[in-house]
Amino acid sequence: MLSVELHTHSSLSHDGRDPVDHLLEQAQSVGLDALAVTDHDEIDASLDAVEKAPSYGLIGIPGMEITSAAGHVLAFGIREAIPAGLPFEATLDRIHDQGGIAVVPHPFQASRHGVAPHVTGPALASADAIEVYNSRLLTGRANRKAERFAATHDLPMTAGSDAHIAEMVGQAITEVDADEPTAAAILEAIAAGRTSVVGRRTPWHISFRQAAGGAKRRMMRALGDLL
Repeated sequence: MLSVELHTHSSLSHDGRDPVDHLLEQAQSVGLDALAVTDHDEIDASLDAVEKAPSYGLIGIPGMEITSAAGHVLAFGIREAIPAGLPFEATLDRIHDQGGIAVVPHPFQASRHGVAPHVTGPALASADAIEVYNSRLLTGRANRKAERFAATHDLPMTAGSDAHIAEMVGQAITEVDADEPTAAAILEAIAAGRTSVVGRRTPWHISFRQAAGGAKRRMMRALGDLL
């Protein structure tokens, strides 16, 4: 089994703080086998992480978190950015066109751009997997709802730290029964449902700090664009 972190953000995300190297260092220090950097509507840092990962003893998985018209979708195994704002189904089609897999993160957390309030059940079930444990939670109700949905529809399940600072990489991991230690084998195993999830709640004060830091960085970048 490989320990895989599937949901992290670098400083390329509008609300991320740290460079790719810091994320890789943390992944190495907590004993992960593989890491995906999934920036909001950006892919360059993820591709950089894929190139650097072997130097840290890690497998790099290319990916991004796409803001579809319905909400967020994680894309893995792609090499070209998929534009934001497309309909949910079209976003999945674009991911599949590149040979990637589509995982829906925090689907029942409307405040965090979960897609469930805006798509039908069959549409949500057309994803390749559902993130059933997101470590940035308050009560865990949305995670439990996601797990029930995935189980009812026989969908593969994943976990993700949704780390916006390096220290939180590894809070929630997906254990993957891959045939070999490669990104392609990991994604194939996820799509086949050979996964289990292990997660710890991100401490509330760190979630607050991540959110506040993200808001500050967004404001500074907006000011920079104006100047």
